[in-house]
Amino acid sequence: MTNVLPTYPRSNLEFTHGVGSYLYTKSGEKFLDFGTGIAVNSLGYSNSYLNDKLKEQIDKLWHLSNVYQIPEQEKLAKRLCDNSFADYVFFCNSGTEAIEASIKIARRYFHDTENSSNKTEILSFSGSFHGRTIGALAAGGPDKLSSFNTTVNDFKFLEFGDHQQLQNSISEKTAAVIIEPIQGEGGVREVPKQCLEGLRKICDENKCLLIFDEVQCGVGRTGKLFAYEWSGVSPDIMTIAKAIGNGFPLGACLTSKEVGGKMDFGSHGSTFGGNPLACTVGNAVLDIMLKDKFFSEINVVAKKLYEGLQNVITDFPSVIENIRGRGFILGLKCKVENDKFVNLAREKYILTVKASDNVVRLLPPINLTLTECDEAIDKIRATCSELK
Repeated sequence: MTNVLPTYPRSNLEFTHGVGSYLYTKSGEKFLDFGTGIAVNSLGYSNSYLNDKLKEQIDKLWHLSNVYQIPEQEKLAKRLCDNSFADYVFFCNSGTEAIEASIKIARRYFHDTENSSNKTEILSFSGSFHGRTIGALAAGGPDKLSSFNTTVNDFKFLEFGDHQQLQNSISEKTAAVIIEPIQGEGGVREVPKQCLEGLRKICDENKCLLIFDEVQCGVGRTGKLFAYEWSGVSPDIMTIAKAIGNGFPLGACLTSKEVGGKMDFGSHGSTFGGNPLACTVGNAVLDIMLKDKFFSEINVVAKKLYEGLQNVITDFPSVIENIRGRGFILGLKCKVENDKFVNLAREKYILTVKASDNVVRLLPPINLTLTECDEAIDKIRATCSELK
């Protein structure tokens, strides 16, 4: 019997600690973690640099109201802007809060610039996942809201990849289009470069904003700091969370000066968002990720992992159909049930994550070593061998 609300399908695994890319049970079993808290612990467990920085801040200040100056927050905001398209950052505690901020910012922009109460519609796509608040669920499609006996106005849900439907759906009411450059929950589906370029063009031509949701695919997971960098297409608003805190609750909404400048005092806020503890961890994460050669080095491992998995697919075509994704957000499109794959992989001491479209997600720490890469390939090969 448990007093925790039964909203999660929990396994029987119980971990006591983690080191690097591994999690350990009470009995000493060692699991290679290719789930990382669903793309959160991107620099692994018990990272000494992150731990030391957090411990230093613990003895100073945990929390301050945002009515005061918070130097750690200012520093993190500047670094995020210096390394992205953005000019402003709003800090919060999670990805879904960042999404809520992005919706409010988009609608506030047109309310102020065009004195419009009609330009409020947000377009989103099938397979997307933007969070669990009511607004974020609405962006994920009407089915997400049905069990809660409610609807939310001014969201339009489109089929992923249907360009004609997108063209037909844009109207004078459209405020923004929101999309994940790589869908996570939706089955690790990457939006092609030309499609993102087309989206940018459509938004510009129709005076609406482009929002990139990089909560799962951002902050280093693709082999660049942000996934949109691979396309060269910049959004007007972007959401991040998960990896920026490496397990410490931290989210952010980034925006251009033109768009974000319409948010004045009192238009949005967060009690805990951007507190000294969270921003200290965020800065420590960037200390590591912004080092010279960090991404060039991890991309060597990512390339080896991808090539090794391709060989596994070649050897077990009855188990895995193809591989999707980029860097360290990869998806194995299965021919067997992905449930069976995930459960059997656990027996081989590697942790993976299910996704839609019968996909198994591989989300390892992005500082995975070459040796750990080989170990993962061997464990996945052993899993496939029993499933063929």
